[in-house]
Amino acid sequence: MNRLTTLTAGLLFASSALTATPALAHDYTQGDLKIDHPWSRPTPPGTPFGVGYMRISNTGGSAIVLVGARTPRAESVSIHESSMQEGIMRMVRVNGGLAIPAGETVELKPNSFHLMLEQLMSPLREGESVPLTLSFEGAPDIEVALKVEPLDGPMMKSQGMNHSGGGMNHSEN
Repeated sequence: MNRLTTLTAGLLFASSALTATPALAHDYTQGDLKIDHPWSRPTPPGTPFGVGYMRISNTGGSAIVLVGARTPRAESVSIHESSMQEGIMRMVRVNGGLAIPAGETVELKPNSFHLMLEQLMSPLREGESVPLTLSFEGAPDIEVALKVEPLDGPMMKSQGMNHSGGGMNHSEN
């Protein structure tokens, strides 16, 4: 292989790697906001609720507040927090929004803060993308897509999901 062929092959490989990166990264940036890897999990038929997870970074100099979200796939979307209390998983609606302090990242993940997609129009199916608009105080709305990932996918494993029973208590505050 001559030098020109090697250089051309190297450039083609590098450009194909660059082309693939955005699809793999699955993140969105707008102004001081960066939304990294928004995802959900599949729902069985008849299940009225879905979830939304992601990392929200604020690179600006003042706090931003996630105040809500909307999707054509659900009647409403609200912000919730789950936590284990006395062996029971409890979920509470977050009133007033979720603050993302200046220069920090807040992660919406299983067993913590998350979006609750309420009254789904149809089940969320593995492999699909669900359009979602996030609304903020201190920043413009941003449109993202929740990638519906398998229950045993890499994001579920990295979040330490435990499918070993236990109760769930949901309350509206």
